[in-house]
Order: sequence, then structure tokens, then C-alpha cells
Amino acid sequence: MEVTNTSGRRKTAVARVYLQKGTGEIIVNGKDYKVYFPVPTLQYYVEQSLTISKVRNDYDITVNVAGGGITGQSQAVRLGIAKALVEINPEYKPALRAEGLMTRDPRMVERKKFGQKKARARFQFSKR
Repeated sequence: MEVTNTSGRRKTAVARVYLQKGTGEIIVNGKDYKVYFPVPTLQYYVEQSLTISKVRNDYDITVNVAGGGITGQSQAVRLGIAKALVEINPEYKPALRAEGLMTRDPRMVERKKFGQKKARARFQFSKR
């Protein structure tokens, strides 16, 4: 049985995705994805690539994800699954690209600068 291995990233989250033929089971860090991502929006992100390519119950997916928060992690998983599906069948690529699922979101948190409160916010100025 062939296993396809890809990775997805978003902000500081990194997801390693292992996709193989199966019954549609999705395991994230040893738990069912609905337990790991309890919010319906995050569950939608995880399922989105499979739904668009119409293979929701054809593959078993195992994911190891680390870093960031749960939103970044769910979107990293989405990218990883999309890349794995395209690796298995390149015909899925146009539909996934049209939905914006093949592009890594490059936005990252801007670093805090010295002499300032945050990345752009200054310390409060007091004239007296």
C-alpha cells in the first residue's frame, strides 16, 4: 500500500500529512480531527481539499502538526492534504488552485522592534 507524504505550512505551524487509500478517516496528532479541531470552521478547513476534489471517503489521512495556534494548524493541514491529492492525481490541481488551496499563505507576524511597545506601536509619549 502506497503512502503519499507531503507537508503544509501556515504562520509558524507545520503539518506532515500521510495519505493512503482507505475509508475517509482523518487522524491529527493521534486523535480524530473533530476532537483535535472542535470548532466547525476548523473542521471545514481540514475537509475542504477533499470536498473540492470529491474524494472525501476515498483516503485515510494521518497528520502530525506542530507550532502555531489551532487556526494556523488547520490551514497547514489543508495545504498538506491539497498537495498530497495533487501528487496522487494531477487532475485535481486546477480545481484546488481556483479555490486558492495550492498556495502557501506567506503572511507572518512582524517582529517587535527595540524601543517600541510592539512591532509598530510606540510607547506612549508624555510631554510633561
